[in-house]
Amino acid sequence: MPTSEFFEVEAKFAVTDGTEVPDLTGIPTVSAVTGTTVHELSAVYYDTGDLRLTRSRITLRRRTGGTDAGWHAKLPGDGGRRELHHELTDGDVNAVPRALIDPVRAIVRDLPLIPIARVDNERHGSVLVDSSGTVCAEFCDDHVTAWSLLPGGERTTWREWEIELSGDYAGTDAGVTLIESAAELFGTAGAGPSESPSKLVAALGDSIDDAPHPPGVAEPAPGSTEAGVLSALEYNYRRLLDHDPRVRRDEWDSVHQMRVATRELRSHLETFDGVMDGDSYRDTARGLRELAAVLGTARDAEVVAERFRDLTAGEQSGIVSPASAAALVDSVRADYRDAHARVVEYLNSPGYLRLLAELEELLADPPFRRDTVTDAGEKDPGETGDTTAEVLLDRLGHAYRKLLTRHDHAMAVWEDRSVPLREREENIHRIRKAAKKLRYSAEAVGAATGLKTKHLYKACGRMQSVLGDFQDAVTSRDILLAKAEQARAAGDGTDTFLHGLLYQRELNNGDDALAGYRKTMDAVVDAYSELDNQRRKNRRKAGDTSGKKGRKH
Repeated sequence: MPTSEFFEVEAKFAVTDGTEVPDLTGIPTVSAVTGTTVHELSAVYYDTGDLRLTRSRITLRRRTGGTDAGWHAKLPGDGGRRELHHELTDGDVNAVPRALIDPVRAIVRDLPLIPIARVDNERHGSVLVDSSGTVCAEFCDDHVTAWSLLPGGERTTWREWEIELSGDYAGTDAGVTLIESAAELFGTAGAGPSESPSKLVAALGDSIDDAPHPPGVAEPAPGSTEAGVLSALEYNYRRLLDHDPRVRRDEWDSVHQMRVATRELRSHLETFDGVMDGDSYRDTARGLRELAAVLGTARDAEVVAERFRDLTAGEQSGIVSPASAAALVDSVRADYRDAHARVVEYLNSPGYLRLLAELEELLADPPFRRDTVTDAGEKDPGETGDTTAEVLLDRLGHAYRKLLTRHDHAMAVWEDRSVPLREREENIHRIRKAAKKLRYSAEAVGAATGLKTKHLYKACGRMQSVLGDFQDAVTSRDILLAKAEQARAAGDGTDTFLHGLLYQRELNNGDDALAGYRKTMDAVVDAYSELDNQRRKNRRKAGDTSGKKGRKH
């Protein structure tokens, strides 16, 4: 069955049983009220036992009665809420349709969804129209009886008003003005702002306080290095969860952002290896690597489709037919759609749900090695005696030295035409991966130790950008070769001249991108030397002169 989606913008108001509904044409935008219809609505709300949806401001319900009976999921959005509708299904009334579970899969995972509240509502609804006859909003006078189905839950009754904007007004300045005007009118009539964000929260009442909580993030001593470690991990874990539903909806740039969060998490785990330990810790790192690979295939196709679109749009030679250019772009876009479908399939897989559970457990019960755990104190960043900080700084130094080694090797053979081009380009790609690792390590170490790693982080980011442009050109050429081979194998007469033309352009684009590389390398060396001097100063202050100096290149 198809699922429909709406953008809901509404405001709620608390009223007493004796409050009279004012003349709704007193709202400046409203020219007429088409009449009042009474509906008897009954909704059962579902959530996990520890109320993961409710705590994330998400509601999931099965409603009967009225004009929109069915399954509804409401999710937070910009300036309103995304509302998903699915028709009622035969069979088990408690079987939530998968189409409504998948958008919140990262939150509920494979946990059972159980009834947590019932809300019955006698709704007196009025349609409001503007001077052009366009429906601008619906006003609802709701008389509610609700039951919390949680332990200790009670029956509750109340009355409230709602005004919900129509599709023509939601997300517009006119809609904002309408709600503001309605609030002023309702206030004059005796209404006040609703104390509850939703009927569900009002129905649960105090019983929500006794419900179990999902695992929370551990709380090491404030200011300790361990607290910084967990903060860095939690930040990207939240980013991953935030982008999960966006990727499923195929929002622009969502695959890229989820991939970045995944890679940063994985890099942080590698950086913190030695501070944290255990088999499950390393299993989590492997799970992140697998997720990044799945996202990477889709991201490559997405990037190349954009490059092909831009390259063919700028084709002015007149020797390439527009049809050939369009066919090539469409082919890569089809590759992206296939890759995105595989991403969504993976996001519903047991392996992905297990990864999320492992990350949650890692944050709730971090496997810090006992021999590195430190107390918070008035230490300077990087001060000797903070074993955790020393481990992290050593990891940062290792990442820096790896970057230097890869740089030296790549530059030594870059001009050597006896070395295959593919090998020389792979050397450059390995520099980029090392720069990315150093950048993520710098971010993590800065968050965990208080050292000022911002300059190094930004310098690595600029290097990543330059080498990323180079690698995009390489990936584009690889796909051009593959598409040309597919066309020749098909024997359908496809003209592959365009493939060769774009291949040469991407070869030139790669060379142009690489021209700015050495400047970024110098900046990374300078930034690391600055950081190393900062660390040495702190060591001397603590009476310890050990440590390795970052070399100038």
